[in-house]
Amino acid sequence: MTQTVDSPAIVNKQTVGIQNVGSRKVGFISLGCPKALVDSERILTQLRVEGYEVASSYEGADAVIVNTCGFITPAVEESLSAIGEALEATGRVIVTGCLGERPDKILERHPKVAAITGSEAVDDVMMHVRELLPIETDEFTGVLPVAAPGMRPEREVTKHGDVFAPTIKLTPRHYAYVKIAEGCNHTCAFCIIPKLRGLQVSRDAGAVLYEAFRLIAGGTKELMVISQDTSAYGVDVRYRESEFQGEQVRAHLTDLAVKLGEMGAWVRMHYVYPYPHVDKIVELMAQGKILPYLDVPLQHASPRILRLMRRPGAGKQLDTIRRWRTICPELTIRSTFIVGFPGETEEEFGELLTFLEDARLDRVGAFAYSDVEEADANALPDPVPDDVKQERLARFMEVAQRISTERLAEKVGRVMDVIVDEFNDDEGDAPGTRLIGRTKGDAPGIDGQVYLFAGDFAGQVKIGDIVRARIEDSDEYDLFGEVVERPEWRPNVPQLGHFGGHH
Repeated sequence: MTQTVDSPAIVNKQTVGIQNVGSRKVGFISLGCPKALVDSERILTQLRVEGYEVASSYEGADAVIVNTCGFITPAVEESLSAIGEALEATGRVIVTGCLGERPDKILERHPKVAAITGSEAVDDVMMHVRELLPIETDEFTGVLPVAAPGMRPEREVTKHGDVFAPTIKLTPRHYAYVKIAEGCNHTCAFCIIPKLRGLQVSRDAGAVLYEAFRLIAGGTKELMVISQDTSAYGVDVRYRESEFQGEQVRAHLTDLAVKLGEMGAWVRMHYVYPYPHVDKIVELMAQGKILPYLDVPLQHASPRILRLMRRPGAGKQLDTIRRWRTICPELTIRSTFIVGFPGETEEEFGELLTFLEDARLDRVGAFAYSDVEEADANALPDPVPDDVKQERLARFMEVAQRISTERLAEKVGRVMDVIVDEFNDDEGDAPGTRLIGRTKGDAPGIDGQVYLFAGDFAGQVKIGDIVRARIEDSDEYDLFGEVVERPEWRPNVPQLGHFGGHH
């Protein structure tokens, strides 16, 4: 399932660095999962290319674009609320994203929106922006699009075509999401992603690799590989080859992971289904080529419930997890689960708890099932009462929290690599005394954190640095420790500009 990246917020123009004389200002609200965040980055990039500024508040916005999430009911309500807030503030709103695939639902609540487009509709969004806010471009000072090699493949442009890789990031400089495919070929009963975003369309490997190369060259140290079904990358294009730096590379997850791993940055895999070839990915993790981390959306453990959900690999998850950990003992596994799916009995919920105890997953998220408009699961018999769902969710999270506490306690006393995300100084601390970061086993925004004293390195460690830290304590979800080393980071990609010896 998806996760909200940010609460509704207008992107700060200083973050994206847009400055054009006489341009119109567009506010931007990005909701939903990291996959939607990448879509937002692409739209913002095209706004910049065409000379628009991004407003830092509603007051400065001539219009607002809302990139919506339409997957689960709370996300739909959040999107509709954000649209209403933007309409009240500016009167001009363009809606895009997953909820845009259901325009009737938007118009029912907000009939005065200026335009609605579906997901990944950069061209359509920009057409409506131009109509609402026409601007005069300057042929000498305007910003022109510059595509890296491999970014504009010579092939038919589809809805999900690889038109360009975004150059504006909504994440900090040191990490970025890289989307390798859009859409999904699964027919999970609780999900409407194929209806919202279509069937899977994979990017060429060369385009992905050139994007990664550019990001790392600009100082990015961690890449999060994302799609709806990362394991199925390339199946729709029959794993065709494309050019990267004079070589032909297959659009296959294993080949892509090998090439990404050679660039020297942290490479983190999200939304990985347990297909057989994932064993090869885990072998790369054991070899230190990519991070020993897998985000695997398992959703349940009861074979009958998994069949009702129409999930692949029903009943085989535990064997797969044990095999992966044999290959790579350092592997961190995160997953998400649904409790209270229609028809779930107390015995089947007990199977889920038993699985949780046996699998001892490192990071676990869960939520109570709720109907998703147009999802097939809505028609299943024997819905679980809401109070039972919530009671089961509480029991599930109690077990998950205990296991997380035990798993993290095992790390106390170890020295681990930590990437620094922010400062955490108390009043009276010297600058850079306290830091917050993540280990290789923690993705930003969804996993735990490491709270560090900089010690002898106070004032020297910068946001984005990768340090060595001794872990001294732990709790249910986080680690605590002290920096013991600040090694120099040397990627295998030439760095653009001067970032200093430790960037």
